[in-house]
Amino acid sequence: MSSPIENANRPKFPKRAVVTAGMPYGNKELHLGHIGGVFVHADTFARFLRDRIGKDNVIFVSGTDCYGSPISENYRQLVDSGEFKGTINDFVQYYHERQKEVLEKYNIDLNLFAASSFGDSAEIHNQVSREFFLTLYSNGYLTKMTTSQFYDTDYGVFLNGRQVVGQCPIEGCTSEKGYADECSLGHQYMPVDLINPKSTLSGKKPEMRDVTNWYFNLNEFHDLLKSWIDHLEKSPNTRPSLIKTIKEFLKPPIIYVKKDYSDLLESIKDKLPKHTLQDESNKSSFALIFNSLEDRDKACKLLREKSIRYRTGKTLVPFRLTGNVEWGIPAPSIEGIDNLTFWVWPESLWAPISFTKTYLKKLNKDEDAWKDWWCSPDSSIYQFLGEDNIYFYGPAEMAMFMATQGREPSIHPSEGQLQLPNLIANNHILFLDKKASSSGNIKPPTARELLDYYTAEQLRAHFLGLSLGVRSVSFQPKPFNPKASDKDSDPVLKEGNLLTNVFNRVARSCFYTVQQYYNGKIPVGNVSAEVLHESQETILEFERLMYKYEFHTIMNLMDTYIRNINKAWARDMKLASENNDLELRTQVVIDGFHRLRTATVLMHSIAPEGTEMILEYLNLGEEFWNWDKIFYTIYDFMDDPQEHSLKFLEPRVDFFKKHPSQLP
Repeated sequence: MSSPIENANRPKFPKRAVVTAGMPYGNKELHLGHIGGVFVHADTFARFLRDRIGKDNVIFVSGTDCYGSPISENYRQLVDSGEFKGTINDFVQYYHERQKEVLEKYNIDLNLFAASSFGDSAEIHNQVSREFFLTLYSNGYLTKMTTSQFYDTDYGVFLNGRQVVGQCPIEGCTSEKGYADECSLGHQYMPVDLINPKSTLSGKKPEMRDVTNWYFNLNEFHDLLKSWIDHLEKSPNTRPSLIKTIKEFLKPPIIYVKKDYSDLLESIKDKLPKHTLQDESNKSSFALIFNSLEDRDKACKLLREKSIRYRTGKTLVPFRLTGNVEWGIPAPSIEGIDNLTFWVWPESLWAPISFTKTYLKKLNKDEDAWKDWWCSPDSSIYQFLGEDNIYFYGPAEMAMFMATQGREPSIHPSEGQLQLPNLIANNHILFLDKKASSSGNIKPPTARELLDYYTAEQLRAHFLGLSLGVRSVSFQPKPFNPKASDKDSDPVLKEGNLLTNVFNRVARSCFYTVQQYYNGKIPVGNVSAEVLHESQETILEFERLMYKYEFHTIMNLMDTYIRNINKAWARDMKLASENNDLELRTQVVIDGFHRLRTATVLMHSIAPEGTEMILEYLNLGEEFWNWDKIFYTIYDFMDDPQEHSLKFLEPRVDFFKKHPSQLP
């Protein structure tokens, strides 16, 4: 038995891990961004961790986000038009089943894909939501605030979320749409600051009426969040883009006023709260920097009274927890404030805790077993998300989790306290060079439609090969590109060809050669030192890259390794044949199977279907995937290497298949 490499510089992984993937809304099919930008990466990492630390030590959860005004508004429209009949829970359950079906088609191996409004997970989620809220309240981090909310006088209802559209008031925002109190890019603001608001119900400008809600004092966590970011910057596996985005929200409260209003601004400068005026010659606006959020809000009010248009900068503001929409989880009644429901964003942030509890309940685990996963330094939480949601999973979630510790929170929670998750945020997948969005003007194919032209493994490999951890990348599927000609190659098949052509050829060559010359048994011998070293170095690099979530670099690494296997096999077999060198041929087979073993284990998380088929034909057990034995040779998994027979591979059988539409 060969000995594992002892390397002090190898990255350390936790004893237990929870992996989550951003929750899709319950009013639509899974779109391109859900699968290609989040779920494939999360599944690949979860599968790797199962091999690396043991499958019983990993829980991978997600679920349908059933609440929120986009869902209730979409449901209302479809019912009014006669396109849907049934309750709103029927509506989200329909899409939940559709989403679950597509996830399975992409080999997304979740321990639980739950839902926040029905099933066992709904009851548990309601309980977790109540407990989370009461903990924040008892720890002194909630404030009730009366603010102005949009009201449609024609319909006689308050408007929430997507029932109001306008322009985002945040300076520099490129969002196509602003909604009641957040834009499509996740910027938060007070409803009164939305530019040119319009009701989606009546089409008219709504009134502003006062309502009282509960807010989390997010702005109190500025210093702790800064310390958290400083800590992340020292970590080798934190993406720079995550740091950059979160830092933008840690700026002081700022108001931007066009220089066209300089005279009016000058006339009221003595009435404004204490501030610093920043005037850069190359900018079209003044920047008014305030010491506190309260001072900025006072200034905003004064500017509105003087009809001075302005935009606010990104900063930490109180994070709304409740609203008055009927379709939502009931919030606790406190201090005489009744009939409120949770706003969808906060409750979706702790939903993975609810889903973890639901999964463990199905396993008949103790009611507090979830704490071993979420409240222990021995466990790590990995949350995969899109860049638009960094504000919520970053400042908002981290601050709320820290707030559950009590009045002296820390960025390093102790045993028994909620740990701070690791955030892995991907950039946008662009469709034909334009931002892909199911609600935008550019309509990309759905995740389901892509499977009419590609296999799941071809798409998984391609999405992982896109550099989404570094930048937004265009997705250019030839069947959906009107500009593509018959002579053009399909960019989506680049990584897939590594599987269907090269890796497939490597595996088939190994099996067919053993069947032809060695009676279906791998000849027993020592793997070449050069091959052992090459495999060991590839394994260590793969592990390092997975630790840093560098999926596109992993694909480059495996492309090089697998192509080199194929070249070495062709070269050495040719030499053995030309010289009728049976000893060389045997060594080529021994080395080939060691290389095949290494490639198969490393690609297991990326292409599970094809690699598991290789394992089936190797006639070996599940311990083959165990990273505690990652440096072992294939003989170490056989009871008797001399007698171990492989499963017979029929002619022209593929381990990695092409889609039927790609066949001649």
